[in-house]
Amino acid sequence: MAQGAFVAYYRVSTARQGSSGLGLEAQKETVRRYLNGGDWTIKAEFIEVESGRRDDRPELDRALTFSRLHRLPLIVANVSRLTRSSAFLHRILDSGAEVRFCDLPEIEGPVGRFLLQQMASVAELEAGFISGRTKAALQAAKARGKKLGGNRGVVMTDAIREAGRATRTAKANERAGDLAPTLAELHAAGVTSYGALARALNERGIPTARGGEWSPMQVSRVMAKLAEKAV
Repeated sequence: MAQGAFVAYYRVSTARQGSSGLGLEAQKETVRRYLNGGDWTIKAEFIEVESGRRDDRPELDRALTFSRLHRLPLIVANVSRLTRSSAFLHRILDSGAEVRFCDLPEIEGPVGRFLLQQMASVAELEAGFISGRTKAALQAAKARGKKLGGNRGVVMTDAIREAGRATRTAKANERAGDLAPTLAELHAAGVTSYGALARALNERGIPTARGGEWSPMQVSRVMAKLAEKAV
């Protein structure tokens, strides 16, 4: 049985399906069966009225942003409801959001992410085979008594350190971008001090990048990031 909060994404092909419940209610029931009782809530629902062949999915983008912002899993009734294009699956993978498909219950965690990558591109299947052969070769080498792991004399070059810094900066900028609409809404409502903003984010259940509660200092850092992006 599931526990915690989730975000649900539904896609219907026509406005009639969305208003009459045809297709939509079936997807909602699929999500309920997947969660299988337990102490859970759907924090937000996003309904896309789109053709599966179109490239623009504004509700999917909103759902992914909400999922990342609140650090909640995004649930989709089935893969076909999400996309018929590998490009969308790659978008899911690149988004950093945790996505669960009700018709593929094993698509969770690192193993699920790997399987999703295979679905996104047949070419990546060969990479999976290569990975498997590499692991087998390492196990064989270990069985022969060859020492694996440990310090191989790898030196952290300036380029490697710079790449690491660039990755951390990109993630921080992405997080700031996800927070920007909420912070703008709070500012418009007269919530402007760092302390008040921190309290408002905590009250809304929006965690920090590390999953904790906000402090005025953390809010100030996000605001600084947004100011840098605006320049």
